[in-house]
Amino acid sequence: MPDPAPRRTSKAEQTRSVITAAALRLFRRDGYDGTTMRAIAQEAGVSVGNAYYYFSSKEHLVQAFYDGIQVEHAAAAAGVLAREKDFEPRLRGVLEAWLDVAAPHHGFAGQFFRNAADPQSPLSPFSDESAPARAASTDLYRRVVDGADVKIAPTLRAELPDLLWLLQMGVVLFWVHDRSPGQARTRTLVAQSTPVVDRLLRLARLPVVRGVVDDLVGVIATIRTP
Repeated sequence: MPDPAPRRTSKAEQTRSVITAAALRLFRRDGYDGTTMRAIAQEAGVSVGNAYYYFSSKEHLVQAFYDGIQVEHAAAAAGVLAREKDFEPRLRGVLEAWLDVAAPHHGFAGQFFRNAADPQSPLSPFSDESAPARAASTDLYRRVVDGADVKIAPTLRAELPDLLWLLQMGVVLFWVHDRSPGQARTRTLVAQSTPVVDRLLRLARLPVVRGVVDDLVGVIATIRTP
């Protein structure tokens, strides 16, 4: 007798997707703070209990949005990673790909940020709940590093994907507050900062700088220790 589990799993994933899509429509229309789980359930055509079955809170529902953004980001960045070998255009292209993917959500991103700024919030990019999205993003920056032809100090290479993810977090913070048309100022920030990062990486190979880089990596390792 065939195992019915795959069919149940497929239906569950479809229901999760319907609820997530409904939530995003309401977030765009009413804002994050103005959207309730009851409204999301009604928009998705499911019961409130069913909505809570798949997502225990509105905050946890947003994790599905984070995960979806990471999938879209990786797909949007695939072209530049396949095309470019120089580190700077690879990094710039990946950051610009994130801006392209995130652009439709800028209107309610500030409300997300107010909640994400709370260290105890599951919406925090550093929370346990955000770990899968954080890992997916870090892995994308690992691909940026691994596929580039730049020589990187060995002690720095292992830490670089995490540092580039932190760079993206800085870009995200700037983007959230950017009210210029099409967030043009954020795009300028990316275009002007990635060459600086590239030059710093190249300088890090110099003997006179290498010791400072090793000390910096040591500091990072220390603050990571629980």
